[in-house]
Amino acid sequence: MTWQWQLTVPVDTSVKVDVYDIDAMENSREVVQALQAKGSKVICYVNAGASEDYRADAGRLRSATGKENGWPGERWLDVRKLDVLLPVMAERFQVCRDKGFDGIEADLVDAYTHDTGHSISAEDQLAYNRALAKLAHGKGLSIGLKNALGLIPQLVGEFDFAVNEQCAEFDECDKLSPFIRAGKAVLHAEYEVDNAKFCPTSRRLNLSSMRKNLKLDAPRWPC
Repeated sequence: MTWQWQLTVPVDTSVKVDVYDIDAMENSREVVQALQAKGSKVICYVNAGASEDYRADAGRLRSATGKENGWPGERWLDVRKLDVLLPVMAERFQVCRDKGFDGIEADLVDAYTHDTGHSISAEDQLAYNRALAKLAHGKGLSIGLKNALGLIPQLVGEFDFAVNEQCAEFDECDKLSPFIRAGKAVLHAEYEVDNAKFCPTSRRLNLSSMRKNLKLDAPRWPC
């Protein structure tokens, strides 16, 4: 399986791939339809683990925000506050459905491994991630597990594919094997490692791999 991951706009729709992963709010239904007309499935990028001060619904998440996460305008969300987060995520997922997306990439669903300013446990993260999967499936959308390698054994049965960054850089791509064994795609990107170093492992593990720029613009270097 081949894929393109572009979170900048406008999206370069000329890339011939099986899957596109693009931003939920910055792209129109027409863009989604144009990609699907070429035979691509289209994944809807949603930040589920951090508030982004440039999003229209950011104010609704203010009571659940914690430390800055290193990206401009972003703060970690307290995933224990399901009463705050899930209504917002449900509306975002509905936007994905209304625009005709096929699935969802819910980003930053591994907050329990970071210094967020919240006391988040693995059990808290599992509860939130399972709630996200239930929301997506309830709207007829597939959903990918983003990173969160330590939770794969518990969640592989509830998520439809995986999205991973930098497993080759940190020598942990084998941890994604449960998805492959379950017949589910692993969409994988590296930023710093040369293709010659990670592509042989990707081929052995049957990962769908490419190198990207960190800003996730149009250029891609697939295996």
